[in-house]
Amino acid sequence: MSLKDQLNEDLKSAMKSGEKVRTETLRSLKSAIKYAEIQAGNELDDNGVLGVVRQQAKQRRDSIAEFEKGNRADLIEKEAAELAVLEKYLPAQLPEAEIEAKARAVIAALGVTDARGTGQVMKQLMAELKGQADGSVINQVVRRLLA
Repeated sequence: MSLKDQLNEDLKSAMKSGEKVRTETLRSLKSAIKYAEIQAGNELDDNGVLGVVRQQAKQRRDSIAEFEKGNRADLIEKEAAELAVLEKYLPAQLPEAEIEAKARAVIAALGVTDARGTGQVMKQLMAELKGQADGSVINQVVRRLLA
Protein backbone atom coordinates (compact mmCIF):
# COMPACT_ATOMS: atom_id res chain seq x y z
CA MET A 1 0.00 0.00 0.00
CA SER A 2 1.42 3.38 -0.98
CA LEU A 3 1.80 6.18 1.53
CA LYS A 4 -0.96 8.18 -0.18
CA ASP A 5 -3.33 5.21 0.09
CA GLN A 6 -2.40 4.82 3.76
CA LEU A 7 -3.14 8.52 4.35
CA ASN A 8 -6.53 8.17 2.66
CA GLU A 9 -7.42 5.12 4.77
CA ASP A 10 -6.29 6.86 7.96
CA LEU A 11 -8.34 9.93 7.04
CA LYS A 12 -11.44 7.79 6.58
CA SER A 13 -10.94 6.07 9.92
CA ALA A 14 -10.29 9.41 11.67
CA MET A 15 -13.48 10.84 10.20
CA LYS A 16 -15.51 7.78 11.25
CA SER A 17 -14.13 7.84 14.79
CA GLY A 18 -14.62 11.61 15.14
CA GLU A 19 -10.98 12.49 15.78
CA LYS A 20 -11.07 16.18 14.94
CA VAL A 21 -7.35 17.03 15.16
CA ARG A 22 -6.28 13.96 13.19
CA THR A 23 -8.93 14.59 10.53
CA GLU A 24 -7.95 18.25 10.10
CA THR A 25 -4.24 17.44 10.00
CA LEU A 26 -4.64 14.69 7.41
CA ARG A 27 -6.87 16.90 5.27
CA SER A 28 -4.27 19.64 5.42
CA LEU A 29 -1.57 17.13 4.49
CA LYS A 30 -3.59 15.82 1.55
CA SER A 31 -4.05 19.40 0.36
CA ALA A 32 -0.30 20.04 0.59
CA ILE A 33 0.39 16.82 -1.34
CA LYS A 34 -2.09 17.82 -4.06
CA TYR A 35 -0.44 21.25 -4.31
CA ALA A 36 3.00 19.64 -4.61
CA GLU A 37 1.68 17.36 -7.37
CA ILE A 38 0.31 20.34 -9.27
CA GLN A 39 3.66 22.11 -8.91
CA ALA A 40 5.54 19.00 -10.08
CA GLY A 41 3.13 18.36 -12.93
CA ASN A 42 2.72 14.69 -12.06
CA GLU A 43 1.73 12.38 -9.21
CA LEU A 44 4.21 12.06 -6.36
CA ASP A 45 5.70 8.71 -5.44
CA ASP A 46 6.18 7.66 -1.82
CA ASN A 47 9.45 9.60 -1.54
CA GLY A 48 7.76 12.76 -2.81
CA VAL A 49 4.86 12.31 -0.39
CA LEU A 50 7.33 11.71 2.42
CA GLY A 51 9.05 14.97 1.50
CA VAL A 52 5.75 16.82 1.83
CA VAL A 53 5.13 15.18 5.22
CA ARG A 54 8.61 16.29 6.35
CA GLN A 55 7.89 19.82 5.14
CA GLN A 56 4.58 19.95 7.00
CA ALA A 57 6.22 18.60 10.19
CA LYS A 58 8.97 21.22 9.92
CA GLN A 59 6.34 23.95 9.58
CA ARG A 60 4.68 22.70 12.78
CA ARG A 61 8.03 22.67 14.64
CA ASP A 62 8.80 26.20 13.47
CA SER A 63 5.34 27.37 14.53
CA ILE A 64 5.79 25.82 17.96
CA ALA A 65 9.10 27.66 18.38
CA GLU A 66 7.49 30.97 17.40
CA PHE A 67 4.47 30.43 19.64
CA GLU A 68 6.79 29.65 22.55
CA LYS A 69 8.40 33.06 22.06
CA GLY A 70 4.96 34.64 22.23
CA ASN A 71 3.79 32.58 25.23
CA ARG A 72 0.82 31.16 23.31
CA ALA A 73 0.24 27.85 25.10
CA ASP A 74 -3.09 27.28 23.33
CA LEU A 75 -1.50 27.43 19.88
CA ILE A 76 1.52 25.41 20.99
CA GLU A 77 -0.79 22.62 22.12
CA LYS A 78 -2.66 22.63 18.77
CA GLU A 79 0.54 22.54 16.70
CA ALA A 80 2.07 19.83 18.91
CA ALA A 81 -1.01 17.64 18.44
CA GLU A 82 -0.80 18.09 14.66
CA LEU A 83 2.93 17.36 14.73
CA ALA A 84 2.28 14.12 16.62
CA VAL A 85 -0.10 13.01 13.85
CA LEU A 86 2.44 13.84 11.13
CA GLU A 87 5.34 12.12 12.89
CA LYS A 88 3.53 8.78 12.62
CA TYR A 89 4.21 8.89 8.88
CA LEU A 90 7.89 9.82 9.15
CA PRO A 91 10.68 7.27 9.51
CA ALA A 92 12.28 7.06 12.94
CA GLN A 93 14.79 9.82 13.61
CA LEU A 94 18.34 9.01 14.67
CA PRO A 95 19.20 9.75 18.28
CA GLU A 96 21.55 12.68 18.87
CA ALA A 97 24.36 10.36 19.98
CA GLU A 98 24.38 8.62 16.58
CA ILE A 99 24.27 11.94 14.77
CA GLU A 100 27.24 13.08 16.82
CA ALA A 101 29.19 9.91 16.00
CA LYS A 102 28.55 10.36 12.27
CA ALA A 103 29.44 14.04 12.51
CA ARG A 104 32.74 13.21 14.22
CA ALA A 105 33.53 10.73 11.44
CA VAL A 106 32.79 13.29 8.72
CA ILE A 107 34.81 15.99 10.50
CA ALA A 108 37.77 13.62 10.78
CA ALA A 109 37.45 12.50 7.14
CA LEU A 110 37.35 16.08 5.88
CA GLY A 111 40.06 17.25 8.27
CA VAL A 112 37.99 20.18 9.49
CA THR A 113 39.33 21.80 12.65
CA ASP A 114 37.26 24.94 13.16
CA ALA A 115 33.87 26.54 12.50
CA ARG A 116 34.93 27.73 9.02
CA GLY A 117 34.44 24.17 7.76
CA THR A 118 30.86 23.94 8.99
CA GLY A 119 29.46 24.24 5.48
CA GLN A 120 31.50 21.32 4.16
CA VAL A 121 30.55 19.11 7.07
CA MET A 122 26.86 20.07 6.88
CA LYS A 123 26.72 19.38 3.14
CA GLN A 124 28.07 15.87 3.53
CA LEU A 125 26.09 15.05 6.69
CA MET A 126 22.81 16.30 5.24
CA ALA A 127 23.32 14.04 2.23
CA GLU A 128 24.16 11.04 4.43
CA LEU A 129 21.37 11.57 6.97
CA LYS A 130 18.60 12.75 4.65
CA GLY A 131 15.29 11.73 6.19
CA GLN A 132 16.97 10.21 9.23
CA ALA A 133 17.55 13.40 11.20
CA ASP A 134 16.26 16.95 11.33
CA GLY A 135 18.60 19.51 9.78
CA SER A 136 18.45 21.80 12.79
CA VAL A 137 19.57 18.99 15.10
CA ILE A 138 22.44 18.12 12.74
CA ASN A 139 23.42 21.80 12.63
CA GLN A 140 23.45 22.07 16.43
CA VAL A 141 25.63 18.97 16.76
CA VAL A 142 28.11 20.17 14.11
CA ARG A 143 28.35 23.65 15.61
CA ARG A 144 28.92 22.19 19.08
CA LEU A 145 31.66 19.87 17.81
CA LEU A 146 33.44 22.61 15.85
CA ALA A 147 33.18 25.28 18.57
